[in-house]
Amino acid sequence: MNPTFGSILIKVLAGAVQSGTILLLPTLGEVLTERSGVLNLGLEGLMLIGAFFGFLGAMKTGNPYIGLLFGMAAAAVVAAMHAFICVTLRGNQTVTGLAITIFGTGLSAFYGDRWVLQRITNAIQPMSIPGLSKVPIIGPIFFSQDLIVYAGYILVALFWFLLFKTKVGVNLRAVGENAKAADAMGVNVTGTRYFWTILGGALAGAGGAYITCCIHPYWLGGMTSGMGWIALALVVFAMWNPFNALVGAFLFGSIESLQLQLQAAGTYINSALLSMLPYLVTFVVIIIATVIVRVRHVGTPKELGIPYVREEK
Repeated sequence: MNPTFGSILIKVLAGAVQSGTILLLPTLGEVLTERSGVLNLGLEGLMLIGAFFGFLGAMKTGNPYIGLLFGMAAAAVVAAMHAFICVTLRGNQTVTGLAITIFGTGLSAFYGDRWVLQRITNAIQPMSIPGLSKVPIIGPIFFSQDLIVYAGYILVALFWFLLFKTKVGVNLRAVGENAKAADAMGVNVTGTRYFWTILGGALAGAGGAYITCCIHPYWLGGMTSGMGWIALALVVFAMWNPFNALVGAFLFGSIESLQLQLQAAGTYINSALLSMLPYLVTFVVIIIATVIVRVRHVGTPKELGIPYVREEK
């Protein structure tokens, strides 16, 4: 391999892992939320809320990890509102999710106006794993990243195990497939949906906060650039499986990283076309994922978006 090409390729793939982590966190959260039967179309708004409050927390405390927690907490509060409206009040989940996106976009733009382009002094820095980071090719790509990337690896394995190998996962899937039967077995349907909706919101907030606390350590309105919508598409691509979510997130991360490198290299390709690449690929992926889902007979959770009305005994 040409040394120059090899170094560029490693740089692109390392950037793909980092960009993919932004998508991985909200995608994992939405996989779990939808497995419980709750649809949250507000990921874009939650990510913007997480990005702004993450930035604000890091700015005020000087600690980007505390900023990340601020972003997660703020998004979790809004996700709890979504759960209250959709689970307790049995409101329309599609409308509520879209309202959250509008709310998050407006809130972050309004309160963030005075902070535009201000930078945080301390951003999350890479932390190479001794030994593993020295392995040729895969070391610089996967093991010379920051703690949030490593946490993403762990969460994928943890959530897969929890979802498919534990009683908690069985109960979660049961609530999303047949809430009435799950209730009859003693599963708390309302509590389950609340918990996973709030956790999913917190993870979306973490994805947004990761942008401002690490990738781009400053504030700019709308800086999630539609990644919340891409994360929603990735849930379908992943077929509601955490490991598939990892593959999908890094695939999109590769496209994002590639277009940034091409722009930086000053290629003759129109910059607007390069910026469109991730979204064009989203359409293709949705089509492919839909075909695969139909062929393999893997569908959405059967009671996704359907409020549960408990019958009086």
